[in-house]
Amino acid sequence: MGRTLVELFYDVVSPYSWLGFEVLCRYQHVWNIDLRFRPAFLSGIMQATGNKPPAMLPKRAEYMLKDVKRMAKYYQVPVQMSENDFQRILRTSTLPAMRFITAIDMTQPQYLEPLSREFWMRFWSQHEDISQTENILAAAEQAGLSSEVAQKGLEMISTPAVKNRLKETTEEAVKYGAFGMPAVVAHVNGKPHLFFGSDRLELLGSVIGEKWLGPVPSVPSPKM
Repeated sequence: MGRTLVELFYDVVSPYSWLGFEVLCRYQHVWNIDLRFRPAFLSGIMQATGNKPPAMLPKRAEYMLKDVKRMAKYYQVPVQMSENDFQRILRTSTLPAMRFITAIDMTQPQYLEPLSREFWMRFWSQHEDISQTENILAAAEQAGLSSEVAQKGLEMISTPAVKNRLKETTEEAVKYGAFGMPAVVAHVNGKPHLFFGSDRLELLGSVIGEKWLGPVPSVPSPKM
């Protein structure tokens, strides 16, 4: 049996994307899948589809605050969310961070997983402004990038190549049917299957013929 390609479209502004990201990172060593990270821009997806941020609907924001806390505990991901975060999200653009992540994906893709995780940690656990250059470079250093690679990535942020790559990835997510994030696309028998949110991973497993073992699966022991 060949491995199933599973694409994860995400933006570090989305706490649900962080939850889905961590669980899929765990399952890439358990399920027979090729996990491909697809950094995209959530605002672009919402603009294209007419979607609105949760904070625009008070009752939805109230529910989301409770929901993220419950899911963070269940998924064992250190998301720290408060009522102030909704205004913080509206004030902060993740476009520089997502362009930087895209630049690193284009040049040093082996750092994509730790770098994305570091941006989530800084934005959702440490409540830093990840649009600031010094925080972008600090995230890169913590993720293991050399200062030279990080500086090159920073310089690439304003280039047409990076801007177009992020735009194209965002448009690709919309073509798959995404209206928010995370958007997970599994390719089964030549057809894409879209799953929205971090709470559809059990269903994802069912569609690709894999067993759901909970949010923190144990990695099988090597066979003797």
